[in-house]
Amino acid sequence: MGKVLMKGNEAIGEAAIRAGCLNYFGYPITPQSEIAEYLSHRLPDVGGMFLQAESEVAASYMVFGAAAAGERVITTSSSPGISLMSEGISYCAAAQLPAVFVNIMRGGPGLGGILPSQADYFQATKGGGHGDYHLFVMAPNSVQESVEMVMKAFPIAEKYRNPVIILGDGLIGQMMEPVEFPDYLVSKPTKKDDWATNGIDSRVGDTRNLIRSLFLVGNSLEDNNRCLKAKYDQMKQDDIEWEGYNLDAEYSLLIVSYGTMSRVCRTAIDNLKNEGIEVGMVRPQTLFPYPEKAVQDAAWKSSCKAVVSMELCMGQMVEDVERCVQGRRPVSWFGVAGGIVSTPEEVMEEVKRILE
Repeated sequence: MGKVLMKGNEAIGEAAIRAGCLNYFGYPITPQSEIAEYLSHRLPDVGGMFLQAESEVAASYMVFGAAAAGERVITTSSSPGISLMSEGISYCAAAQLPAVFVNIMRGGPGLGGILPSQADYFQATKGGGHGDYHLFVMAPNSVQESVEMVMKAFPIAEKYRNPVIILGDGLIGQMMEPVEFPDYLVSKPTKKDDWATNGIDSRVGDTRNLIRSLFLVGNSLEDNNRCLKAKYDQMKQDDIEWEGYNLDAEYSLLIVSYGTMSRVCRTAIDNLKNEGIEVGMVRPQTLFPYPEKAVQDAAWKSSCKAVVSMELCMGQMVEDVERCVQGRRPVSWFGVAGGIVSTPEEVMEEVKRILE
């Protein structure tokens, strides 16, 4: 199958099916409702399960149940809906369940608005629910990359037995772009009989599997948290992804940006180059684990005088950028919130202001 023109939300739904996921539980909320709408008629055609839950809270625990049974499962929502799912997400992380969540971000806080935003960075990367846990966080900047990240998310979730969240935004969900579904990203579920509650008949012996997030005996909670931390440390070693742009140049300023905003920045960088101003960019593709060394190395380059984090919010990722730069260069933030998307001209103006 060649490239087809698809809306981002619908492409995300199709990518989940191509990845071998036949289970979806969710609740409609703008601007991601087309994912559920698409899967409501597509999943029955392929023998899958679509169920609209009575709430986002209920959907998160349906995900818990399907994942505990060893099934590939996905749910999607948008900002306040993910907030409602946060308890269930924490339970999934504690119980070490592989599941995929998609957040097509809208403006906030509160009900906010339905236009695109990147204001859920803290929620996704720092743990939106309670306790010591992390999600594996992926951040696409196009419809095609959304497809690829959805297809990659299931094997990553199974590798670590940990929830994965794909952090898109309303623009990616609503735009239409040509996409293809790479055959090399099609994967088979990993063997789960050693932990999943998929029936005693599926296992050799009479050992029963138990999925839980409650630990009341001795140091068992401490042991579980240390086990989780070991997984997060392994993620940092093995699965960081990022993209550099114009880093071979002798740039005087470094931009760090992700998702839709990084596309605006890329255009600005090209325009600035035509004016004789060199700017580099690091685009994190995984927000957790974060590409700390990539940001640090790019910021510490001798020609670089300053670093700016460009975001569609009031400044959240900038804290991680500051942590990476360690005070060796001045770090600032530039962004807009409320569903407005910065223009390349505004980015160029900010770059010139910083350099002056």
